[in-house]
Amino acid sequence: MKRSNNIFFSADDSNGKNKNENDNSIFKTGSVLTEQNGNGIYCISIVGQIEGHYALSENQKATKYEHILPLLVSVEESENISGLLILLNTLGGDVEAGLAIAELIASMSKPTVSIVLGGGHSIGVPLAVAAKRSFIVPSATMTLHPVRTQGLVLGVPQSFKYFSEMQDRIVNFICTHSRADKDTLKNLMNRTDQLATDIGSIVDGKEAVELGLIDAVGGLAEAIGEIKKASVKNQK
Repeated sequence: MKRSNNIFFSADDSNGKNKNENDNSIFKTGSVLTEQNGNGIYCISIVGQIEGHYALSENQKATKYEHILPLLVSVEESENISGLLILLNTLGGDVEAGLAIAELIASMSKPTVSIVLGGGHSIGVPLAVAAKRSFIVPSATMTLHPVRTQGLVLGVPQSFKYFSEMQDRIVNFICTHSRADKDTLKNLMNRTDQLATDIGSIVDGKEAVELGLIDAVGGLAEAIGEIKKASVKNQK
């Protein structure tokens, strides 16, 4: 098998083999290429928790960043792919891994569109806004809260400085790639009256749009239409 302009597809362009390769991609990475006359849309799913430097237990749904990063590179380089669709239903997870994926999505030249389905929580917020255009379904929610960690934390100024700087990087990324106001965002992250066991806020689809986090309320049809529209502009 060799890689031509089509990622994860055989050199044999028969429908049967292409279907098998697509099935394997769905099974391994939750991704699929929808081809239309050599001008397809590549779809990736970011679900469960974002797995970073430490492997999660086998009974947890996880998105492995080492799978997603090379996929994004392949999408950017493929001549047969006109745009990227990102489906998000994530609890959050490893901050550095999530930011790495978000930065790579934001740096792509091809049309990128995200849809928040179910939830785009925690580090899922930067992942949602990283796309050039973002949508959220009405029933979806997004949780905004400060950086957290598990395990031993040394109660010294260096630790608090590290968390503060990481939080600033996340807030700056979100505000750079959305219409959200920095002060409003920080206030929502530090609310103490909404979450029972944590500080922060939960916003639904309509609220996310009103805050400027997400561009519009919408679903699959709107997202695919946006990619096709942007692709036509790029070809002119």
